[in-house]
Amino acid sequence: MNLFLKNYSFFCIAAVALSGCGGNNSSPSKEAIDQLHLTRGEIISCGPPEGEFGTVDFDMSCDGKVKKEFNIAVELLHSFEYDEAEKQFAKVITESPDCSMAYWGVAMCNFHPLWEAPSEANLIKGSRAIEIGKSIRGKTERESGYINAVAAYYKDWQTINPPKRAVNFEKAMQLMHSQYPDDKEAAIFYALALDASALPTDKTYANQKKAGDILNALYAVAPNHPGIIHYIIHNYDYPGIANQALPAARKYASVAPSSAHALHMPSHIFTRLGLWDDCIESNKKSVAAAKCYAESAGIKGHWDEELHGLDYLVYAYLQKGDNKDAAEQVKYIAGIHDVYPINFKEAYTFAAAPARLALENKNWKEAAQLTLQPAEFPWKKFPWQEAIIHFARLLGAAHTGDLSSAQSELVRLNTLRDTLLQQKDLYKSKQVAIQIKAGEAWIEWMRKNNTEALNFMKIAADMEDSTSKHPVTPGEVLPARELYADMLISLKQNKNALQAFQEVLKQSPNRFNSLFGAASAAEELGDTSTAILYYKQLIAIADTTSGRPELIVAKLFLIKHS
Repeated sequence: MNLFLKNYSFFCIAAVALSGCGGNNSSPSKEAIDQLHLTRGEIISCGPPEGEFGTVDFDMSCDGKVKKEFNIAVELLHSFEYDEAEKQFAKVITESPDCSMAYWGVAMCNFHPLWEAPSEANLIKGSRAIEIGKSIRGKTERESGYINAVAAYYKDWQTINPPKRAVNFEKAMQLMHSQYPDDKEAAIFYALALDASALPTDKTYANQKKAGDILNALYAVAPNHPGIIHYIIHNYDYPGIANQALPAARKYASVAPSSAHALHMPSHIFTRLGLWDDCIESNKKSVAAAKCYAESAGIKGHWDEELHGLDYLVYAYLQKGDNKDAAEQVKYIAGIHDVYPINFKEAYTFAAAPARLALENKNWKEAAQLTLQPAEFPWKKFPWQEAIIHFARLLGAAHTGDLSSAQSELVRLNTLRDTLLQQKDLYKSKQVAIQIKAGEAWIEWMRKNNTEALNFMKIAADMEDSTSKHPVTPGEVLPARELYADMLISLKQNKNALQAFQEVLKQSPNRFNSLFGAASAAEELGDTSTAILYYKQLIAIADTTSGRPELIVAKLFLIKHS
């Protein structure tokens, strides 16, 4: 807590500057505001010149002269353009320092409900903003409710873990929504809080369904509100229910075309539904906007939103069998060294993109030789993402007969899982545990211990099915159930393999390798009609110019059985 202790003096300063937390000052001192170290500047947008971020009309008691700026800030906040939103809230504070809701906005900008937990610096800034907001007199009870709700997340952040604080925020927003049922923004932020606090192991999607009811009702009357449409997409970003967000996904980019995140976000639903061309188009636009933003903002290197879009782009190209365009993106990513801000999204892309290219093509030799790149990236901060490379190397070693290397990679995966457990990151430690179990399975497969191999691989698949993928990723680096099906087909257990591939396709429609695997298993079983069905689906979603050998097999089979 060094940063916290170092900055603790702020609260003493604030107590004097504000005449005590919760005092009756009409306006905070300049010293207290300066202590926030607000992000300032003009909004950077790479969309339409007028800057289109959707339509928000947030009722608040602040001076009417800042109403427009405040609404723009909330529009940006709803599209997770956190830096730009904070700039706008800072502008409101400059023009109207007694606007308590602007400090609420600063706290929300440093919260990031659906991303990684905020940093210590974020938490300190947010806590400071809340104390100032609370101290300002003249605000309405409703505005106090908003400030108290976000304060529920920041309270005791030094000792309470982020998931618990997310639940505290959700309960506080539930109270706000019940007290002000006609307040559209309270309903929207409550829906966001429900999604943020949802358990990744809850396959009933109880929170998401509750949030969906709220958002869908609001969407009917406010279809251009960026929060409603954005959170609908996040809310249904799960297998089996993603189709409910397709109309929103097709619209979001046109509602907020000046937001790089809004250009990317529809691809979450396109990916869930296997709409690869839509996913590619969405992320091309998002990546272009992110590059423009980095240049306009004077960022040294590449903005994190660019890498996030590139990860989804690589995944979509690979599901079309388009190795050429996928490899071009991976090569481009390999040339990136400077990124801003250094965070989990970039780490994931750096690890996942090259791993996907090798593993999806079953290029085991290449997978076994992967390295952590860029070498100067602070990988120690990102054990989950580092594990991706070691998992790929383990699979590569197992399939090329290098038992010693496979065992070494397994040891490293166990170390990374232990690190995550020490950090009390149960979700990510479980993701690595799934890779460990899959790695153990393929090591036993190498040893010809087929029964143990299949048992381990099935356990890994069941473990993965019991949780949800992280929002940062378009999909698991390789689905455990697909790996299980691959093992079954290698052991000529084609009936079980077909069933396993079909289960993958229910969760991840139009996955290239599972379509081919299902067709191949059906062909081996003599089930010609089922083989034709899956080979036709493969041809339908694939890049017709692709050189993937699987497509040649599919075309020859379909010609033979035309």
